[in-house]
Amino acid sequence: MSTEADTCRKYVLQKLQAAGWTDDQISEQRTFTDGRIIVAGTKVRRGPQKRADYLLRFRPNLILAVVEAKASHKNPGDGLQQAKEYAQILDLKFAYSTNGHGIVEFDFLTGKESQLNEFPSPDQLWARLCPHLGLQGEEAVRRFLAPSLPVPEKPLRYYQEIAVNRVVRSILSGQRRVLVNMATGTGKTDVAFHICWKLWSSRWNRTGEARKPRILYLSDRSVLVDDPKDKQFAPFGDARWKIEGGAVKSREMYFATYQAIARDERR
Repeated sequence: MSTEADTCRKYVLQKLQAAGWTDDQISEQRTFTDGRIIVAGTKVRRGPQKRADYLLRFRPNLILAVVEAKASHKNPGDGLQQAKEYAQILDLKFAYSTNGHGIVEFDFLTGKESQLNEFPSPDQLWARLCPHLGLQGEEAVRRFLAPSLPVPEKPLRYYQEIAVNRVVRSILSGQRRVLVNMATGTGKTDVAFHICWKLWSSRWNRTGEARKPRILYLSDRSVLVDDPKDKQFAPFGDARWKIEGGAVKSREMYFATYQAIARDERR
């Protein structure tokens, strides 16, 4: 009797490749959570990890869909509920379940479930998603799809990737204020870096001029300014400047404490 692994190996991967998905766009057997932390008295353990059979990426930092595979003797839609659960966790609009022969799609944009003979191509899924992102014009789309700077030793976790994409999307859609609420230890500085990098490298600025934006990174303590400036934000190179004692040089990225830029008798 065939297994889910047989389905993936013999059928699903071939169908994805036939639809135009490349090896770089297909993440197979991808674990995207470490498992919930469960505390029982003085003991701590991890719950089960969440692992998708396939995650389909339009760009390295943009997942479009999740695919769950079941053994070929099962119904194509048997994995759809799990695929939908994973899609909601990963902020995806397309979920698929397959037994290697039939394919069932759930589209969160329309709320419709459909039977398919083949997977949509990357461009087809992107064409369906793009109108719902609120991006006006080709330039906004290009900036949204601009790559993040790869940090091999510290790849973004799934929720950080979601945060970066949501914020960049909101800014490119014209939203002037965005609040990101993340718990201590979940990587707010890393998220801030990747947001800044995407906007800076794609030369977004509020005025629409052909220049990189000016960015101000604020905190209430010097250690929370110096450490990010010298470590995570090092790829910005000479674009960085820390404001101290009121001294400001012409740069694109400024770091400061609130106290350093507070109004006093000199400023």
